[in-house]
Amino acid sequence: MDIEQAIRSYLPNILHMSFATCAGNKPWVCEVHFVYDDDLNLYFRSLLSRRHSQELAHNPNVAGNIVTQHPLGEKPRGVYFEGTAEMLQNIDEHHPSFNLFRNRLQINILEDIKKGHELYKITVSTFYLFDSRESHPSQKYELKWK
Repeated sequence: MDIEQAIRSYLPNILHMSFATCAGNKPWVCEVHFVYDDDLNLYFRSLLSRRHSQELAHNPNVAGNIVTQHPLGEKPRGVYFEGTAEMLQNIDEHHPSFNLFRNRLQINILEDIKKGHELYKITVSTFYLFDSRESHPSQKYELKWK
């Protein structure tokens, strides 16, 4: 199985990702809308007042998943990841993420920034693909990333 291709074909169908942050040995999981670029960097927007934003300011390490809900009887597939998140600065209409948000989510990220949102980028270090659609028995594949 071509793991990278399986991930690239799966992502366009999912709008939400869940990711975990941690502070003081207390993990937190949240769900956000996301976009991604050709290098499979993940982007999301959030308010600074959100718990995950506050925790990212002190600990950039994240882990998460991108999965769709599977009805009973459907064979599951999911993408999991580990990486680091950073808040991006100086976002304008020339920033690569501008068109990603506009094209995928129909969001003008500049308008959201004016309303107090910040833009974050997750640089993935490792992807994992859990697959039971093509793998018999089910397998978890690991893909070290950039």
